[in-house]
Amino acid sequence: MKNGILFISPSVEDAGILSRILGSVSIPLRRAEDLKQAVRKFLSEPIGAVLTEAHLADGDWIDVLKFVRKSGKPAAVVVTHRFADGKFWEDVLGQGAYDLLPQPFSCEEVQRILLNALAGPAAFKGPADAAFKKAAPAA
Repeated sequence: MKNGILFISPSVEDAGILSRILGSVSIPLRRAEDLKQAVRKFLSEPIGAVLTEAHLADGDWIDVLKFVRKSGKPAAVVVTHRFADGKFWEDVLGQGAYDLLPQPFSCEEVQRILLNALAGPAAFKGPADAAFKKAAPAA
C-alpha cells in the first residue's frame, strides 16, 4: 500500500479539494477530524506526511508535531492556515515542521509541497541546499 497524506481537519470541503488535487498525482489522502482520530489513523495506516490545520478541536499543530516525533515514524508535518503570515511561517519552520501550506489551496502549491514532503527532506536538492553547503564551514 502506498504511503499517503493524513489531513487533520474538520473541513469536509477542504478534504474534497485536496483529494482531487492529490488524486491527480496518485497520492492517497486520508482524513481525521481531530488529533485523537489522527493518532489512531497515523499508527495504523501507511502515512508518509501529515497536513494539519493550525487549530484543532482537541489540540493544535504543535501537538501534532510532537506526536509525530514521539511516534518514531518518519513523516513530515505540514501546517495549513487560512490567515497565515510571514511570522507564522517562521514559527512553523522554527518549531521543526516541514512547511506551511497557505489557504485557499492552489493545485500547484499543494502538489509541490506535499510531494516534496512525501519524498523527504533528503530527496530535495534545491537552491537552499546549495546555499547552505556554501555557507557551512568545512569539516
